This record gives sequence, structure tokens and C-alpha cells, in this order.
Amino acid sequence: MSGPQASGVFTALRTQLHEAATEFAGGPDALEGILLGMVDDVDRAVREPLEIFPVCHHSPASALAMARRLREKQPKVVYLELCEDMAPLLTELRNCRLPVAVQAFAGDIDGFPQEWAPLSVVAPITEASAEYQAIAYALDTPGVELVLVDRSSDHVFQWNDSADRDAESAEPEEAPKTEEAALHGEAVGVEIGDLRPRFAELEEHLLRHGKVRHWSEWWHQYVEVPLGDSDHDTYRQVMFLIGSLFRRLAPGDGDRVRVDEDRERYMWTRMREHMAATGTDPEDCLYVCGAFHAASRVEEFGVHGRSDGFTISPRTATTWQYGLIPSSHAAIEAQFGLTPGSVSIAATQWQKSLKRTRVRPYRLEGQAGARKSKAPKALPAAAPAAPPPATDRLSGFLRQPPVLDGLDEAELLGWSVDIVRAARRNGYLASTADAIAVFETSILLAGMRDRARPTPYDFQDAAVTCIEKDRVPGRRDVRRLVEIMMGGDRIGQVGYEALPPLARDVYDRLEPLGLKLQQRGVQRALLDMAGRPELEACSDVLWMLRRLMPTAAARPIMGERRLGERSIQESWDLALGTHQRALIELGYEGVSIEQVLEQRLRREAYGPRATTAGVLAAVEDSLLYLRSGRLADELGTHALKVLSAERTVDGAPEVLRRARTLLAYYRTSRPELPAWIESFVRTGYAHYCTLLPTAFRDEDATVGQVAAMLGFLFSMESLALSLGCDRTQLELAVAQSHPEDPSKTALLWAAQVQLGTLSRAELRDRCDALLDNPLVVPSYPRYLNGFVHALEPVPGLADVVVEAVSNAFGRLPDTVLLPWLPLLITTLRKGAADLAPLLIREAGRVFPGRLPALDTWVPPWRMPEADPFAASRARHTASVPAPGGAALLAAHPATCDAVAELLGCEDGWLRQDTSGAAPGAALLGAYPAACDAVAELLGCDGGWAPSSGAGSPGAALTVTHPAAAEALETLLAGA
Repeated sequence: MSGPQASGVFTALRTQLHEAATEFAGGPDALEGILLGMVDDVDRAVREPLEIFPVCHHSPASALAMARRLREKQPKVVYLELCEDMAPLLTELRNCRLPVAVQAFAGDIDGFPQEWAPLSVVAPITEASAEYQAIAYALDTPGVELVLVDRSSDHVFQWNDSADRDAESAEPEEAPKTEEAALHGEAVGVEIGDLRPRFAELEEHLLRHGKVRHWSEWWHQYVEVPLGDSDHDTYRQVMFLIGSLFRRLAPGDGDRVRVDEDRERYMWTRMREHMAATGTDPEDCLYVCGAFHAASRVEEFGVHGRSDGFTISPRTATTWQYGLIPSSHAAIEAQFGLTPGSVSIAATQWQKSLKRTRVRPYRLEGQAGARKSKAPKALPAAAPAAPPPATDRLSGFLRQPPVLDGLDEAELLGWSVDIVRAARRNGYLASTADAIAVFETSILLAGMRDRARPTPYDFQDAAVTCIEKDRVPGRRDVRRLVEIMMGGDRIGQVGYEALPPLARDVYDRLEPLGLKLQQRGVQRALLDMAGRPELEACSDVLWMLRRLMPTAAARPIMGERRLGERSIQESWDLALGTHQRALIELGYEGVSIEQVLEQRLRREAYGPRATTAGVLAAVEDSLLYLRSGRLADELGTHALKVLSAERTVDGAPEVLRRARTLLAYYRTSRPELPAWIESFVRTGYAHYCTLLPTAFRDEDATVGQVAAMLGFLFSMESLALSLGCDRTQLELAVAQSHPEDPSKTALLWAAQVQLGTLSRAELRDRCDALLDNPLVVPSYPRYLNGFVHALEPVPGLADVVVEAVSNAFGRLPDTVLLPWLPLLITTLRKGAADLAPLLIREAGRVFPGRLPALDTWVPPWRMPEADPFAASRARHTASVPAPGGAALLAAHPATCDAVAELLGCEDGWLRQDTSGAAPGAALLGAYPAACDAVAELLGCDGGWAPSSGAGSPGAALTVTHPAAAEALETLLAGA
């Protein structure tokens, strides 16, 4: 750009920098090229017919210069560096309290990797920003057009891969510690006018020689303060120079440089297209962009730049939604890597500059806190005057010594008193002496840093040194207290009119609560549905919000919602104003919370990683929050497919719990079970029978998961068998199971007891054998772990488990018991904590309640067993003239009549045959094959005995087949 293309305006500055480079570098070299190239960049930007206004984001100096220039120039078109697809949303800023962020959001993406979803782009806006001044001027001034020219939100992700996305959102100097710092979430920030240097060595050099701690303090001291009172030309040339410096010292990150240059080509292409389409004169336009982009060197730069070298790629098929979300100073600092408190200090500096310079800023009409003003007049139609020729303002600015502001003792004294007052409120033992110490230390630190007037950063360091000392009593340290005192972390709010339909619908439906839900902070809501039935609708909304939003947004204090249960009184802690961003983003997904909840349930159920437990959870939520039987039946039918496709048992415990809950709900609320849950029980029974042998041998399957499978099989067995399942399948699955793990072995024994293939006596013998084997005793806690888990499928084994534990403590010596006792406790606590109450309850039933009784107490399992068939044999030896059953029937004929009616017998009572031949005997004589079959089944081969003419049916059987009768009576007595 040097030579014929360069103007002679900056000849003196070029000569000055050439001499400086020769003196400091020992001759012309790369340093001279950088310095003279910076002058060429400034010269090129100044000579551009379309006025370029370089800014730094959230800079009070830039905002002040912008307000001055807008009132002086009155441009008819304002080109702004902001995503072009966000333009329709800017008019809603008047319904908000700044700071807020303009957001582009995409939940369902098409054309980008699915792991990026959801996509979010935010552009925060504060009052102390030049961009807001331009927006307010353009929107409230008739005849002015605001045109956004930066890449669209879609192109932000098109031009950035995952690595660039991480780089775009710079790491903060300190990790955010508050929820206000996370108001933007994981959104990609649009850096409007970012001037943070990308060359680490340059930044280190500036901080060291400027005697400051971080970049924000350097910018405040050496850019904000000098440019606060400068004229327009000086401001532009200095910002051009700074932007060119950082651009030429940018690191060799090819992708980052490519994206920046593509953005500049994009913006200049859009501006030329607009001017060509509308016929706008460049002299009537103002281009607002970051100083880094203002000093651009691409061929498309300028009104007369190249027009055929850059093609804008089309957008993807992703559907973008737009809205305003609340922002905060902390969120802006965290997202763009600024020092905590710097944006708050900048806001305070902006207010002080307005009072000092008496510049009247632009504010949107109707905005919260804005004064009512007269309607702005339209711009005059007269032709603009020719701009004055550019002059060199840099030479004088760079040669003048720094202006040292005088000490404002009143301001510094007020700061010192306020910080001591704030410190005492937060638990510090601060006094008037500390205020004096802070005052003097601030002056001392400013003098050490070559400043006559202490800056807010000097005062902050002095306050930390004098007050905090070595202890922080509260959650706020002194540095944070200074930030709050200097302006605090201002948090914006989106007005009701600017909210999406879903958010407005939520506020309208919660209006009966009588709370100001848009305010920040926690509010208590009391709902008495018994006295005010209209509050049931509010309760439904709150429970859905709890399901969709962060936990702290709607937190129930009293009351709960379960299937088949409804609370008559509820108490809630609501913080919808604090979590307004989350509520707004719900509005991107639908027009009502019911629609959003249904969509999310479908996504969870039909997602590629959906599990049976997850689908059943979606079914339960659809019944719990939406009361939608249609959706529940649809998702339940899908659960069958997911269950059939699963080949692991990882989700078996959750499947068992939710299946039991749903089954209990349907049994109590509907006359018959839905078809899907009957199919689910049949499918689950067969599915888990198939997986059972593999799960017993699989090392990855835990004993709790296998116990849950058995719990499903045993608890659903009666329903499954009634629906057509075969119990033989379960018996074969258990017979084919051969576990090697001690816990699973004990679980298998419990299953065999439940199926009847293993008696309780045999199980006790096996437990005794384990204690008798010294090689197995170290593993005995694992067997007990299996027995405890067996209480899930076989709760009737609680007495056997208590016996197994008691035998271990009673028989093992202390040398063996004490080493594995910690293992037993940790194993039971880790794997069977929820089943321990059942075990404890059984132990409380078995063991004596008082300590003295323990000395004479004999465990039930050690007491001698009584012969259960002794009474039966004694009864057979005695001569009983008539069975007790006949006498009972004669004494209570109504009972027999009821049973006969239930069985469909309508023949009535028969007269007793006095001949001695009972009807039962006649039946046996008429159908001897039936009696033979019973005798063969009972293993009696004695044949028929001669008839004795006994007078009862039982006597007839006793006479004809005495062995069969005795065996049958023994069997019935045992049952």
C-alpha cells in the first residue's frame, strides 16, 4: 500500500517511525515494515469513501465517540457488524432491560454433525457499547436504515470446525463461579469489535511495561482514558492503528485468519450489494465494525474493492430460531475471556463520562428506565456537505505526554468508606482505620504505577491488601465486594412483549399465584387445591416446568406427584426470573409446554441410545404430567421393540421398578390392563428367561441386575402364565444356569428354592457346609451378598438369610470373623442398601427384644422339629364313627348351599341312605377307573379291598384303597 497508492497525509508520521525503527533496531528491517505497514493501513481506512467507525466491544470511549458522531453526521444507512439474520429481533430490545443477548438457536440440525446440537449463537448488548448507540439511533430515527452485514448464524458454524468453536469462545482468566456467569450457556459468542491481542508476547510486554495485571486494566488506562475526550478524527486514527498492530502481530493460525478474512469479504460484499440495490451514496452511510476488521487488507475492502473474487456459500437446511435472552456482566466476561469486574467498571465509567462530557446518548423509546422524549425528527433531505480532508492526528497524539488526572480525594474517600461498610456487612472486622489505610494505599499503588489518580483496579488491590488479610469469612471476598460497589453484576431482563409465545403462556397460566414471577430471586408459592380448585392448573404447569427446566427454577417444598396420587396442598420455591434464559429456550421448541414435553418424551424414547428403562420412564412421565393415555400406549408399544433388541441386563433393576409401578397403576385405575403392558409382560418373561443363563455366567452382569431379572420373572409369573407363558421355560433357564461367582451362586440357590427344586433344609445344609469349609469362609460375605439380593425375587427367604448371618457370627472364631467383617459391611452397604431394611425387620421379629432374654433365647432354627404327620396317624388309629366334615356340613348347611351355588350345583340336598351305602361308595363302584388312577398317582399298588359297607365317601375310599387314602390324607395334612 506504500508508494503511489498512499496519500501524503501521514508523511511526517512515516518519517518519524522510520527514524525510530532505525534507531532501536540498528537499521531498517522487519520492524520498519510493521510500523510503516500500520501507517498504510490507517491511511487506507481513512481515505475510504464509506466512513468506517472502528469500535471495541463494551468500550465506554467507543460508545461516547459513536454518540457524538451520530449526532454530527446523521447517517441515513448504518451498516453494523452483527449476524445478518438477527436483524428482525433488534426492535424487541426496547422491551428489555439491558444487558441482554440476541440469540440464534437450532435444536434440530441438518448439515452439521449431530454431536454439535443444539447450536446457539449469542451477541450480548450493553448500554456502554457503541453498537447499542447505533441500533438505538437507527431504530428511533425516521428515514434511517439499519443493515446487519456480518455472516449469518449458519455460516458461523459452517466456517468453524469443532476446534475453531473452542477457540471462538475464549477461556476466561478466572473460571466462572456464579450462575450469572453461565447465562449464555454453551453458546458461541459473536465478538463485535474484539481487540484482545492474539500475540502472547505482545500482551506480556504491554502488561509488564504498563505496570498492570491484566489486559482489561491496560485498555482502561492507556486507551479508554486518553480517548475519552478526543475528537472524532483522533479517535478513528488511533483505533485504526491499534487494530492494524494486533492484526499484523496475529499468530500464524491459518484457520483463524481465514475465518476473519472471510468475514471481512462477506461484510464488504453485503454492503456493496445493498448500495447497488438501493442507490445509496456511500457518503450517507456509516460502517460500524471492530477495529481489527477496520484495518483489513483483503482485496474486497472498500466500496471499489474486488467484487468477483468471493462467493457466499448457501445456508444449510438447519432451521434457526431467534430470541432475546437475559445476559449479565459476568456472563459477558466469562464468555469473551475478560477479567471479572471489567464490564461493570466499564459501565460505571460510561455513566461518569456522560456526566463529565454532557453528551446525550441514544436510548430506545419505551425501554425500561428510559425517559420519555419528544418524537425524533426525520433527517433533512438536503445533500450532505463534502467531508473535510483528512489530517494527521496520530503524530501529535503519539508525541504528547500522558495526561495525569488530578487526585479526586472526594471520590476516593467515598470509595474507601463504602468498601468498609460493605465488608462489615459481609463479616469482615473492618473499621475506620481500614478505610484510611485503603485510601492511603490506593494513592501509594497509583504512584508506584506512574498514575496520579488511582484507578478502580488500584483501589481494588488496596482494598484486598488492607481488609481481606488472611481470612475470607463469607462467600464474597473483598475483590468481589469492590466489583459490586463499582456497579455490580448487572443482569438484564427480557420484557413480557419480547418473550416467545410459550414463555408468555407460562406467565399467564401462573398468574393466579399472585407472584411477580419475572423478578429475579426465589419466591414462595403456596397452593391450596382443596380451597381453590383453580390452582390445580398451576400445579400441573409447575410440575411440567420442574421436568423441563433446571432444578432450581421450580423446586417443590411440600407435595409430590406420583402415579395414582394427587396432593391437596403444595408449596414451591420459584425462580423463573433467574432462569429466564432456560424458559425462553423452551419457546424455541414449541408453543406450549405440553407440546415441548411430548416432543422431548418422543426424542428420549425413539433416540438411538434409548433403553427399555428410559422408554418406560417416558411412559410414566406421559401419564404423570400429560395424563395422555394415547401417548403412553404408543411409547409402551415401542418399549416392546426396545426390550426385544436388548442383549444385556444393565437396565434390569430400573425395568423391574418401573414395570411394577405401571402395573400397579393400571390395575387400580383401569378395569383392564392395556394391551401393550400384557404384551410387555409376555415378552419380558420370555426375554429374561432367555438371557438368564448367560447373565449368571457373565462377569459384567452384577448380582443386582441378575436379581432384578429374577424379580421380574417371579413377580410377574402369575400374570405371565395367565397370558399364555410356559413355566417350563423358567425352570429350564434356572437349570441351565451355572454361575461361578459366589454371590450369583447364592442367588441361584434362592431361585431353586422358589421353584421348588431345592428345599429349605437343603439350602440350610449348604450354608452350613460353607461355614465348615475353611477355604470358602473368606468368600462367605459374597454368598451373604447374594442371599440379601435374593430378597428381591424371593422375599420369603428373609428368615433363611437371618439364619445364615447369625450362624456365621455364632460359629466362626474372632480370628476368622474380624478380617472379613469390614468386607461384609461394605459389600452389603454398596450392593444391597435398599434391601437391608427387610433383613433388619426380619431379624427384629426373630431375635428377642430385650437383652436379658438373649441368654436363654434359643434360635428357631435350632429348636427340634415336630412331626407334622403325628396327628394324622393318631387319627387313623382311632375309630371315628363319622367324619368331622359331615357333622360340620349338617350344622352349617347355608355354607354348603353357597358353595354349591358358586359351583353351579342345583340338585339340592339328598336324603341320607339308611341302608349304609353312601353316594361316594356308589360313585367308586360305578367308576373304578378314577379310583385306580388316584391310587396309581399316589404309588399304591395294593388293589381293591373287600367292601365293608362304610357309611361315608371317605370311608368307602379307605375301605377300597386304604393305602391310597392314607397317602392322600398325609399329603393334604402336609399342605
